[in-house]
Amino acid sequence: MDKLRVGVIGVGHLGQHHARLYSQFSDVQLMGITDLDPDRASVIGQQHGVAVIPDMEALLKLVDAVSVAVPTSYHRAVVMRCLEAGVHVLVEKPLASLVEDAQAMVHFANQQGLTLQVGHVERFNPIMDVIRGIVRAPGFIECHRLAPYQLRGTDVDVVLDLMIHDLDLILSLKLGDAKKVEAVGVAVLSSRVDFANARVEFSDGCIVSFTASRMSTGRLRKMRLFQSDLYLSVDYQSRQGIVYRRVQAASQESTVVEESIRGNEEEPLKRELLAFVQSIQTGISSGVSGEEGLAAMELAQKIIASIHKTSAPDRLIQGAGVSF
Repeated sequence: MDKLRVGVIGVGHLGQHHARLYSQFSDVQLMGITDLDPDRASVIGQQHGVAVIPDMEALLKLVDAVSVAVPTSYHRAVVMRCLEAGVHVLVEKPLASLVEDAQAMVHFANQQGLTLQVGHVERFNPIMDVIRGIVRAPGFIECHRLAPYQLRGTDVDVVLDLMIHDLDLILSLKLGDAKKVEAVGVAVLSSRVDFANARVEFSDGCIVSFTASRMSTGRLRKMRLFQSDLYLSVDYQSRQGIVYRRVQAASQESTVVEESIRGNEEEPLKRELLAFVQSIQTGISSGVSGEEGLAAMELAQKIIASIHKTSAPDRLIQGAGVSF
């Protein structure tokens, strides 16, 4: 089988790692990288021994597939151009800044018969392999994702910047439709919402609380899950967790058993890129599809709509619950 020819558009904070990993894959040929900052592209190109291509149009003539790691506000324009050129695309999360843009991208990719996947890398965190074998019918889930403030990512609300990771993870658990959303948020240092909390009720009966902040002094990525006879606490950063189970042996009182769980040391982004490559090679999707990326965006839109339902400058933006 011929090697898949790939390229990377945008080699900033995330794109540089796409280039690093593609350069290591035996069944992939990294044809080149491109970035609006030629000096940045030159540095990354030298690091990984890959050609620096002057612009996107020139790169698209050389490749079968690309990773797109440009600011979210440019996703639609860049991805659509790649698809028009007949190139498969993995675009960093979120799929787009607007649901309408995401819908157009998904529709066009399907129309062209091309693979469009979204870089929800937390889906490939090895601890998720363990969690999926435990989660059965949760009644309540609590997700926290906190990070220090930085300019990167502030072209969108924190809901699309950080919370979107947990929205995708929870949707992947197949809890049904989001029936009711209540959310609050506040803009602090940027012109967009920097802190948000949302309460989402799903049709299967589970209630999920999402908290995301880019105003933290440190990083936190945790989930707590409660279901009948079981409590689960997970730290995505350390890829570790604790499970408390209620067990009852024959003719004995029930007891609580504690179990530590741990994911392996595989790099999530490497797993994500391999899934993208294999999806193209086999025609069987094993990554986060455009449709799944769109579903996360649609839930994000409901949360943002709730936050902005009633807004007031310089204080907490309170969203009255929005039912769907």
